[in-house]
Amino acid sequence: MAMTREELNALKTAAQAKAPANWIRVGYSTCGVAAGAKEVFDVLVDEIKARNMDITVKKCGCVGLCSAEPLVEVNIDGVPRVFYGKVNKDIAHRIMDEHVCQKKLVENHIYEI
Repeated sequence: MAMTREELNALKTAAQAKAPANWIRVGYSTCGVAAGAKEVFDVLVDEIKARNMDITVKKCGCVGLCSAEPLVEVNIDGVPRVFYGKVNKDIAHRIMDEHVCQKKLVENHIYEI
């Protein structure tokens, strides 16, 4: 039996209410891993633990920008949601310092807002 539009909207609203407010996703498909996503992911997880922050870090699949890998999508309250591309360990530290903590965008690595 098919769901109605109202039932689908209710499911969407419930899922969004359960989702964490602050999160970071790291592209972890083959192209991302080959470009260094594991190191970037590890830096972000370590930084969040060291700073005792309530931010979820997740691995995600390909979003179709393989040439920009490793990609990192950041969603933090008070700052636009941003895709950063060609992220390495140093840029991951800058994302934590500038975007997450200071609520400033890391301008020269933004691929999409």
